[in-house]
Amino acid sequence: MNGVENDVVQTLVEGHRDFLRFLERRLGDRSQAEDVLQEAFVRGLQSAGNVERETAIAWFYQVLRNALVDRARRAGASASALERLAKELGDEHEPAPDTRDAICQCIGRLAATLKPEYAAALSALEVEGQSLADFARLSGITPNNAAVRVHRAREALKKQVKACCGSCAEHGCLDCTCASNKPLAAV
Repeated sequence: MNGVENDVVQTLVEGHRDFLRFLERRLGDRSQAEDVLQEAFVRGLQSAGNVERETAIAWFYQVLRNALVDRARRAGASASALERLAKELGDEHEPAPDTRDAICQCIGRLAATLKPEYAAALSALEVEGQSLADFARLSGITPNNAAVRVHRAREALKKQVKACCGSCAEHGCLDCTCASNKPLAAV
């Protein structure tokens, strides 16, 4: 660093508290303000050699304003992406009641072939609507253990459905009365 660059850096360091207050007023959150300030300092220090000491403060406030605009754009893009995803997920529709009943009977029959603790986990969460925490407490296991059990139960059920219904289960066939739908032995 040369002498002018050192002077600019020193000026910016001295203005740290003022910069932080400026950002905190606009963001309403100190930790967010600190994050933006740190990002701006990184950007600013890369360009400090092109700035004169007399204009450093005004220049850095512009860097801060640009950082705020960038942050708002990123937040807006994230919000837009979440809205698009919610809309996509909302466009999916429930199957007709008679189709849903046939699926539930088929899945229920297959779930009964799982290990008893897997069948109980799926029944509690998927049929009875218990939360994972409630299931863990009522089963006398930790929430982490319950999460692992439910994951393994779902994987085992997925294997049963694929074995029973073959490739039509993989590709979305909802006809549980097809010829390939035959009882299975327990996993």
